[in-house]
Amino acid sequence: MAESSTTTSTSSISGASVRRGDRAFSGVSRGAGLLVLVIMAAIAAFLIWRSIPSLAENTGNFLTEQSWNPDGDPSVFGIGALLFGTVVSAIIAMTLAVPVGIGIALFISLYAGRRLSSSLAFITDLLAAVPSIIFGLWGLEVLLSGSEGIQVWLNDWVGWTILFDNRLDLYGKSLFLASLVLSIMILPTVAAVSREVILQVPPGHKEAALALGATRWEMVKMAVFPFAKPGMISAAMLGLGRALGETIAVALILSAKFEVNWHLTEPGGNTFAANIALKWNEAGTTGLSALIASGLVLFVLTLTVNMVARYIIARRAEFSGAN
Repeated sequence: MAESSTTTSTSSISGASVRRGDRAFSGVSRGAGLLVLVIMAAIAAFLIWRSIPSLAENTGNFLTEQSWNPDGDPSVFGIGALLFGTVVSAIIAMTLAVPVGIGIALFISLYAGRRLSSSLAFITDLLAAVPSIIFGLWGLEVLLSGSEGIQVWLNDWVGWTILFDNRLDLYGKSLFLASLVLSIMILPTVAAVSREVILQVPPGHKEAALALGATRWEMVKMAVFPFAKPGMISAAMLGLGRALGETIAVALILSAKFEVNWHLTEPGGNTFAANIALKWNEAGTTGLSALIASGLVLFVLTLTVNMVARYIIARRAEFSGAN
């Protein structure tokens, strides 16, 4: 009886200790989550507060105006060209990088031999850590002249789409070139994250598909994609976040013209991040406030994209093992 009583007492003490630990961990986790929300709210409040002076002096339409002269008399500026350049360059970069990145992840995870897959995984992770300025310098010194041939080919064969029609016959710093650099920048991130997600697919799922007579590609479609799709969407969103907010690489490549030009291979184009980096040191009081206002739009854009991505992932989680 004494031994039983001692065991019960020890279990009660242990249970109480575990419960205290759980409560402490729950409190810390909840506090960390609330702290993130407070920080985001503080950033939003700061951006709004610093944006108000320039918005009050602006004589143009902030959402549609394509010129940028906040320190002029009168002050005229808008985000029309910046929003166009940011969104279009990010979309093109995602279109080029995501399929290739997922393909690289599939090859490394399921097709390549162990030695080759280890080497390719190491190279992919190494590329993901390369600073953006290196990609920008490479794009400026190598890709700027090296991509002229493909731009001419696009003009000759698909110029009817307007997007690749070059009316000026000049192939220099353009949104298309910036999009190519962005796609190469986000490719390692998409490939690395997708590879890790694919490696988490339960082996039993893949073996069951193969045992039923599926080919390797059918196994990927039936067993790998349904399980890994939320993670691959997350990888794509990480790449999109980097593409939307990239600064130095884009600033080196774009010629910073404030215009909405659907002819993407023609010189010109600008983005939120590149404009802030280029204009910050030379801007006056109103100009700094205007740049912060454009930063506020980029903040809202990025937040919206991540919320939509989270919604998509939550809906797809029920079809995988993510839940």
